[in-house]
Amino acid sequence: MSRAISVPHGLPVERDAGPFAPPSRLTRLREERPVSPMVFPDGHEGWIVTGYEAVRQVLADTRFSSRQDLDITHVPYATSDPTPPSEPSPQVPGMFVTMDPPEHTRLRGRLTGAFTAKRMKQLAERISELVERQLDELARLSPPVDLFGEFALPVPSLVICELLGVPYADRENFQGNSATFLARDISLDEKFAAYGAMTEYLSELITSKRADPGADVLSELAQHDDLTVEELTGAAVLLLLAGHETTADVLAMGTFALLEHPAQLAELRADPELMPGAVEELMRYLSVVDSVQRYATEDADVGGETIGEGSTVVLSLLAANHDPRRFDDPDVLEIHREARGHLNLGHGIHQCLGGQLARIELRAGFAGLLRRFPNLELAVPADEVRLKTDANIYGVRELPVTWG
Repeated sequence: MSRAISVPHGLPVERDAGPFAPPSRLTRLREERPVSPMVFPDGHEGWIVTGYEAVRQVLADTRFSSRQDLDITHVPYATSDPTPPSEPSPQVPGMFVTMDPPEHTRLRGRLTGAFTAKRMKQLAERISELVERQLDELARLSPPVDLFGEFALPVPSLVICELLGVPYADRENFQGNSATFLARDISLDEKFAAYGAMTEYLSELITSKRADPGADVLSELAQHDDLTVEELTGAAVLLLLAGHETTADVLAMGTFALLEHPAQLAELRADPELMPGAVEELMRYLSVVDSVQRYATEDADVGGETIGEGSTVVLSLLAANHDPRRFDDPDVLEIHREARGHLNLGHGIHQCLGGQLARIELRAGFAGLLRRFPNLELAVPADEVRLKTDANIYGVRELPVTWG
């Protein structure tokens, strides 16, 4: 397919269209060429996919690998790192999101039992208790307060710690190191140091659980003799990191979005039955995990373009979730929308393992917050809310709020 459209240099990340909309360059690219060549900052000639159908196709296509040990990691945005990677990253034991079948199938299969729909349903009551407890703590504070630090981050951290069997008292360790690991504008050495600190801590914890198991997921997993401590540690890092970062950002950014859409907020307060659909819409609308990458292991036709073997492919989940070919008026928050089918939780074999857990936490978190704080409002003008634009998960640095 031949078009007179300029090839983008790097992934557009500047949120120039507002805090909830994709970057304008990303939107234009999706409308002009939803599968486009892209020149990475290191000179690699890869691809960026922005259209919903094309992103969904690649996520489900086994010709596009999730492994990071097949080629040098080509970072799609500019960084200040003086030591960019010069060789492929080694495969991290247990980090199943960076694996393909059959290793991915083996490890994920062991973990699936911990996240069954039945188990998540049983957890719902306990999650509601944890939400109410944190709301009690919030109510004792004198506004203005940072809703991110005092509610949005503690809730999923409490839940994932209790589920996995990680002491909540150690939260500063994993919260600080996970934030460093996910930051974009830091060196590889800093990332490795943060990851190393998490693995050291979790390796010791898993070793102790293997010897003296408790009633938690890590203890259950530690009893599988076919899983090494290294594999269990890699999986634990992933579950702990993903289990609190993304949900915290959706809780905070979702509250921000609802406060900026008072009519939608009023409807949601008046009819709690709308909450499940509203959570799906907020996940679609916000798309806090804005992109993922794949490696083409052979030539593949996608959206009328041929992506060549050896290409790194950036999949913009943010642009895809705002594709008007899939969602009417996609840049509008509409809590009545049928938003299921959004790609915020991925698609295919790498669809988020904890998706149902996240839904339960978000429903309980938003419902409790709106019920307990009917006069909640921003304590600063919307344009003064500090956004986390330099990390691989989008969100707020803090969300100052008050109540009457």
